[in-house]
Amino acid sequence: MDNTDKRVSKQAQVPLPTKHGTFHIQAYALDASEQMPHMVLINPKTDFSKPINVRVHSECMTGDVFGSYRCECGEQLDASLAYINKHGGVVIYLRQEGRGIGIINKLHAYAKQDQGYDTAEANKVLGFGYDDRTYEDAISILKDLEITEINLITNNPDKIRSLDDDADITVIERIDLDIKARKENIGYLKTKREKFGHKV
Repeated sequence: MDNTDKRVSKQAQVPLPTKHGTFHIQAYALDASEQMPHMVLINPKTDFSKPINVRVHSECMTGDVFGSYRCECGEQLDASLAYINKHGGVVIYLRQEGRGIGIINKLHAYAKQDQGYDTAEANKVLGFGYDDRTYEDAISILKDLEITEINLITNNPDKIRSLDDDADITVIERIDLDIKARKENIGYLKTKREKFGHKV
């Protein structure tokens, strides 16, 4: 089947109690056979008549699952879920590990970082762009949820531009994530600030 022009759509939904509260968790994919779909967590008390608080979070297995200190991704996800549990909103969890290069290449990039390259240079040395992520699926999910105005929880200006460039999505406000640096990720955060323009 040619899925080139197809959009991801909701394949399943169930309540999910978590340490941050209970959410409706939904799986989005091109079809029900997908084993690594995008995941969406929605605070069931969200007022969809107002601009929606949205976190578009790219998968980071090392940070989100294993609590790596090489980045602050897991802490960003935790902070976003806590914020959305309190204020309402949606977390879109995109399966694009390692800024879009996959977990194996991400580990190769880690090895390059340990040789002295920063996070951006490590990806380039391996033959990738600084950031190969895309946000078309996030936009499709927002449209499926009939969300047109959002308050985006992010420190990443490229993410704001990518979503706001779509004619049907308007970023009303940016909500920053204030995550304290650790000695293990000071260099990583410096690169995000200087080479990617992140507000960190």
